[in-house]
Amino acid sequence: MGEPRSAGAAGRIVPAATVVPLRDGGGGLEVLLLRRSSRGAFGGMWVFPGGQVDSEDVDATVPGGGDGDAEIGAARRAAVREAKEEADLELDESSLVTHSFWLPPAEAPRRFATWFFLAPAGGEIVVDHGEIREHRWLAPSEAMESRDRGEIDLAPPTFVTLWWLSLRKTVAEALADAGAGEPARFETRVAVDAGGRLAATLWDGDAGYADGDLDKTGPRRRMWMSPDGWRVEINGS
Repeated sequence: MGEPRSAGAAGRIVPAATVVPLRDGGGGLEVLLLRRSSRGAFGGMWVFPGGQVDSEDVDATVPGGGDGDAEIGAARRAAVREAKEEADLELDESSLVTHSFWLPPAEAPRRFATWFFLAPAGGEIVVDHGEIREHRWLAPSEAMESRDRGEIDLAPPTFVTLWWLSLRKTVAEALADAGAGEPARFETRVAVDAGGRLAATLWDGDAGYADGDLDKTGPRRRMWMSPDGWRVEINGS
């Protein structure tokens, strides 16, 4: 999911933030992905800029963190800071649009409570070739296909965000759609197949969310995780 550097104590929920830099390319909407070094959390994965919320991101003098919610306000500042640290991106805090909230399943060894933001971005990208090894601007569908071919490694929240963006054609459309309603919440539960293998991740609103029954009739809000490729199934998106 969000792409923080460290998680602290096992099982502890750690506030975090991720920003999805967007630009309009020659073929349509593009996103910035960074490849982390092999060390630490999300080692070797392609991620959006992000990390855990630090004490410097919390502004006790601004009730609600500047946007009516202290938690989101701190996450917004963390996202801007991480974009600068990891990619030398100068983002205007006011340009960030809240997109979603992610929390891993209870059994996960690292649980980052991560707010995802979208932001228009441009200019030269500079990475340190230490913590961040390289970067690419990619069409969302291209990144998803690269993951399914085994060329890049993505975390499920990154993949789902790319899927959502693949349904939009421009930065303006993505920002408008994200800002038109409440941020989507994804508190993840995992479901296994008859052989005990991971089959899907489920979120509240899916017919099988409560009991992990993947065959239960009803609405779908899940991602299938077949060895042949991942597939998002969310009704109405």
